Formats: sequence, structure tokens, C-alpha cells
Amino acid sequence: MPQEWSGSTPELLLALDRRSGEPLRVQLESQLRTAIRSGRLESGERLPSSRELARELGLSRGLVQEAYAQLQAEGYLVTRTGSATRVAPCAEQAAGPAREEEPAPEPPRLLADFRHGVPDLTAFPMTDWLWALREAGRRIPTAELDYGDPRGSARLRAVLAGYLRRVRAAAADPAHTVVCAGYAQGLALTLRALADAGVRTVAYEDPGAPGTARRYAALAGMEAVPVPVDSAGLDVAALERTGARAVLVTPAHQWPTGVVLAPERRTALARWAVRHDGYVVEDDYDAEFRYDREPVGALQGLAPDRVVSIGTVSKSLAPALRLAWLLCPPPLTPAVRALKALEDRGSPALDQLALAVLVESGRYDRQLRRMRARYAARRVALVEALAAHAPAVRLTGLAAGFHAVAHLPAGRDEAAVIAAARERSVGLYGMSACRSSGEPEPPQLVLGFGDTTERAVREGIAVVGDLLG
Repeated sequence: MPQEWSGSTPELLLALDRRSGEPLRVQLESQLRTAIRSGRLESGERLPSSRELARELGLSRGLVQEAYAQLQAEGYLVTRTGSATRVAPCAEQAAGPAREEEPAPEPPRLLADFRHGVPDLTAFPMTDWLWALREAGRRIPTAELDYGDPRGSARLRAVLAGYLRRVRAAAADPAHTVVCAGYAQGLALTLRALADAGVRTVAYEDPGAPGTARRYAALAGMEAVPVPVDSAGLDVAALERTGARAVLVTPAHQWPTGVVLAPERRTALARWAVRHDGYVVEDDYDAEFRYDREPVGALQGLAPDRVVSIGTVSKSLAPALRLAWLLCPPPLTPAVRALKALEDRGSPALDQLALAVLVESGRYDRQLRRMRARYAARRVALVEALAAHAPAVRLTGLAAGFHAVAHLPAGRDEAAVIAAARERSVGLYGMSACRSSGEPEPPQLVLGFGDTTERAVREGIAVVGDLLG
């Protein structure tokens, strides 16, 4: 589909060689034909007016009009009274072989999709976000339109530090806060800084996100090793045996089991870091969404000199915003800042200021309260639906977040259950993908209820209940 250029005349790159001896009109006609044949100019696309193109190329308007008239006679262009000159319909097909375009595959239509890690995208507070963007644009000093500090907007870093001290009990300091483009960039910057500091091995939780840990460790030139998780969280004694000097953890709501790192394990992990001159990388990914448990503070507040805490709005607002932050131990801040400067010179300033406005105004807290209520209702729907249609299935990890672990009865084939559910238009996802070994035993499902409705939760479980229980 051709682009429609509203308002001003569209620009068109054409280069004429005045030293070639070939008439300029012939060159102009030839270049326009080539652009149409190659598809650079699509059917229906508007061309600059003869007056504007003549001005841009330093030609007489009459010469351009003659070239347009010749191409119109050849069927390449069409002109209507009172309308712009455009590429004729199907002109490129008439002049050469058509370009075949691969149609995008249609995503399967599912009755219910229990994919995890995605919030309710329909609940993004668009009105509040647009208001915050307008406010940010209205208030932004001209100086902040420059490249600025690679760590990010000083205002947002100050707002985030205050917010994280208030709601996460973090030891947040704006000077050691770095704004980045989502969790992925935050993790990449952190691991590269640790590698530069001499760390060669990073441990990760098992089950957890083995693919992410291995991939980003490899990019930083590090080895990634798994450490088991039990009902109290990461096994710190097992971590001791790995020889790692860094570890990736999700202490407030372990991904994907949902357990909370026990207080004694938190203390042991902080002592491990001091003893081995090591660092803990804390993914504080969905701690805002808690239901029937006491709040759990950020691990970073316990050992700010040894913990890098990565936070993001991907779960609280939307992944597309690509806004996250690092709370860095002071010794690592210069290295992370330098790497961020090399990576992209800093994250978009207006989006940062909009987030600062959203938090300062209280609208961010209001959004979190709204989403807690919504996810809590879906959580209840999941519990009730499983109790009614698959009572043999045990659920865990429900105290926070928007996913749960379904423990299937012994002997169930995880892959077979997932395949059979897909045939019934229900998307299910197995725990085996979260294990470093990929083992399907014990059979478990990770049921996300962030981006599905309460009705879909109930209907989906009713359809596959006999497969689960």
C-alpha cells in the first residue's frame, strides 16, 4: 500500500549527472522508470509537483512537465485535474515481473491462551499516558532535548529512587540509577560490566529462564550454570559449589515457581556475595502484584553494595514502552554508565519524563491498584475453574504475580497435554521449558492469566479439564 504524504510535498531522491552528456530530461525519465519498475515508487504513490521537483533538481519546470508527460504516455504515471501526479496502478507489474510478497501467517484463534509473562495489554492506561506525554512536553527544558546523561533523566532517576524507597524498601540513589530500554538491555549491560570486572561465571535459578541466562551470559563472554530452587527459593549452599561470582535471582516472586526467597536465604545470599566478592542480579519483575501475603521488600535494600536490582514497567504498564532501570552498586555504576553511552547514548527523554509525571501524579499507583483487582479476579476464576473441572490438579505460586503453577497428576505427559489442548484451541505451556535440562518430569504447567479475560480463564479450563485431572 503506498504511503500517503499529507500536507507538504513528498521528497524524492534522484541524482542527475550534468557531466555525462546525456540530456537531463532523458536522465530524469530513466530514473523515474527505474524507480517504478524496481518498486521504489509503488502504484498509487504521489510524486512531487513539477514545480517542487524542478526546484529540488535545479531544472526548469517545463523540462519536468515534459518528462512527466512522456511517462504518462508510456503508462507509468497518471494525472487528474486538481490532483497530484501519481504512479499508475500496476505500473511496476506492466514494466517488469511482479514482486511476490509472503503473506503474514494468521495467528491461531484460541478460546483461551494461558501464555505467561504478558500483562493485560487492553488495560494500558492510554489516556493517562498521553496526558503524561503532553505534560512532559509542556514542561521539558530545552536543554533536556540534548543527548544528556547516559544514566537517564535526572528527574526520572530522582522520582524512581523515591518511589522504590517507598514501595520496595530499596536503598535507591539517583546517582547510581541507570534508565535503560527494558529488562533485556538492563541484564546485558549488567553482565558486560561484571565481565569487565573479572566475573567469568554467572549462576541462574533452575527452574527459571535458562535460555535468557545462557544467551546473555554468552554475549558477555561468561559461562552460565544452573542452581536449584526449592520451596525456600534459591539453594545458596548449591550456589557455593558452582564457583560463580554472580547470580541471577527473582527473590520476591521466583520465576516460574512463585516461591519467595526465605529470610534466612536472603541473609545467606548477601553473605555469599561479600565472601566471594560477588554480585547478585535481582529481577524485581512483578513484585507489585501481591494478593494474600505480606509485602516483600527488594533484596537490594539488604545489600546495596552487592545487589544490582533491575526493575521495569513492562508488567505494570506495557512491554512496548521499553522502560526499565538499574539500581547499581556504586563500584559498578561508572562501567554501566559507560556501556549505556556506547550502546545508545541514553533512552528517549520524553518517555522518561512522561513516566516521571505519571508516578508523581499518583496515576501510576492508581493503575497498579486497578490491575491488582483485575488479576485477583482472574486468579479466583482459575482456582474455581480447576476445582470444578480438574480437582486433582494442585496450584502453587498464587500469592503474587499473574501466573500460577499447575501440578498435574503423576503419569501425565506434559507435551501430550499441551498438544491435545491446542487441538481444542487452548494454549497451555509446560514447566519443562523453564528447566535447564528440559526434563518433562514432574509434569507441570505454567498458567499465565495476565493477558486473558476472566471469562476465557473459566471457559478454557472447562474445555481442557479432563486432560489435566
